[in-house]
This record gives sequence, C-alpha cells and structure tokens, in this order.
Amino acid sequence: MSKFERKFGRYAIKNLSLMLILCYACGYFISLINPNFLNYLTLDPYKILHGQIWRIVTWVISPPPSSNIFFLLITLYFYYSLGTTLERTWGEYRYNLYIFSGMLFTVLGSFLLMGYSYLFEGATVAFYGAENYFAIVASYFSTYYVNMSIFLAFAATFPDVQVLLMFVIPVKVKWMGIIYAVMLAYEFIVYPYYLRFVMAASMLNFVVFFFTSRKRVHLSPKQMKRRQEFKRETRKATAITKHKCAICGQTEEDNPDLEFRFCSKCNGNYEYCQNHLFTHEHVR
Repeated sequence: MSKFERKFGRYAIKNLSLMLILCYACGYFISLINPNFLNYLTLDPYKILHGQIWRIVTWVISPPPSSNIFFLLITLYFYYSLGTTLERTWGEYRYNLYIFSGMLFTVLGSFLLMGYSYLFEGATVAFYGAENYFAIVASYFSTYYVNMSIFLAFAATFPDVQVLLMFVIPVKVKWMGIIYAVMLAYEFIVYPYYLRFVMAASMLNFVVFFFTSRKRVHLSPKQMKRRQEFKRETRKATAITKHKCAICGQTEEDNPDLEFRFCSKCNGNYEYCQNHLFTHEHVR
C-alpha cells in the first residue's frame, strides 16, 4: 500500500461502477425528454472558460451511444460487471484512481485541443466561429473511450476469462481486447486530429496503467479466487472481537446471532455463548 493510498484511500467511492451507470441512466432519460438539453452539459472548453464551469463534471452523464434500449441495458450491465470485478480485484482506491484519472485526462485533453486548434487550425476555427466549432468538437468528448479503457483494463487483468460473443460464441477476453486495440490504433491513424486528441486523452489512463502495472496483472479466475479467499481469511484472523466463548471459541464474527454472557460463579472473567452458558463446568 502506497502512502497516498494510506492517506487518501478512505475517501475512495464504493461501488463507483454503479454510480457511473446511474449517471448514464440520467443522461439517457434526459435525451428522451429533451435531447437538446444535453448540449448544455457537454465538455466544451470554450464555454467553460466563458463561465459554464459545470461542464467540467456534467459531461460524465452522457450515456454510451445506442438507439435500442435493450442493447443499451445490456451494454450498461456489461460495463457494470467489468467495473465491479476490477474494483474487487484492484481495491476501491486503485479503481477510483483509474476512473478519475481517465476523466481528468479527458478534461485536460479538451483544453489542449482548444489550444492546438487556435495555434494550427486558426483558419478553420475562424471559418466556423470559435463557439460553433468547439460546440461541435465537444460532442466527441464522451464516456465512450473511458468505458473502452475499462474493458481494456479488464482484458489485461483477466486475459483468460471467457465471454459469450453475441451471447453464443465463447471467446477469451484477451482476443477481444487485441481486436479492440487494433481498431483503436486504426481509428487513431485515419480520424481527424480532434478525434485523435479525444482518443489519446481518454485512453491515457490505460496506457499509464499498463506500463506501470504490467508485472502485476494477468490474473486467472483461480488466482482471483485465491486472492479473495486469502484477504477474507486474513481479515477474519486479524479481526478484533468483543466476545469469545471459553468452551467452543466462537465469536460474534463466526455467528452474529449468538448471545454471550459472563458466568458469575466462575473464578475469573469467563464468557460463554448461549449454548454453553448453563452446561459448562464452573472454574474454581
């Protein structure tokens, strides 16, 4: 555990994946009621610098693009299951750090893009008008690539886990990760410069994760199970209990429903569970 985790780990948000899914659900609900309102929530650096600072945060509620509610729900459940698995494996602090660093890099990338556009694409910005130009570009800054970074992190951590492609074809997640990585590399080459900024900023957290943790990833499901069992046993062994039966040794950790009492007839502080309180031999 690093000193930063010891200092700030207690502030980590539990069930962060669920929070993200709820944000997407709010965004999808808004898109059904008033799609134009989402334009006031996008990550537009030009308008942020002109006072609309809420955009630094509100862009997170933009749901993954989908025209079918069924596939949207499947997609949200898929990313929720991936995220919660990573959170249990990495720990809440590290998973929080991964997600929020991806969001931070995305925000910084939007401002770097604005600076680049003014310096090297000034004629294009002037042609469309700065406000209109960056309003169009802002629509590309979404949680799509943040979600993609979650999938790639899962593929790097659990390469041998099998998923059902199209609900039928079993395939190891590492091959899907490789395919997506190749697709992203191709898109990065052929897409316009502003989309390259979007991709690079949103995926930078995965690049940092991969090169700083490549020796600690690649867990199999059996390794993950053993790690969870080890943590559970360690937590149980180091837990401080208030009650312990002098006969059977059970504590409130073993059975929260057990009642414990001290025996007034025993010489010393001997405590017994409800099963041995009246049946034990008194200590003289």
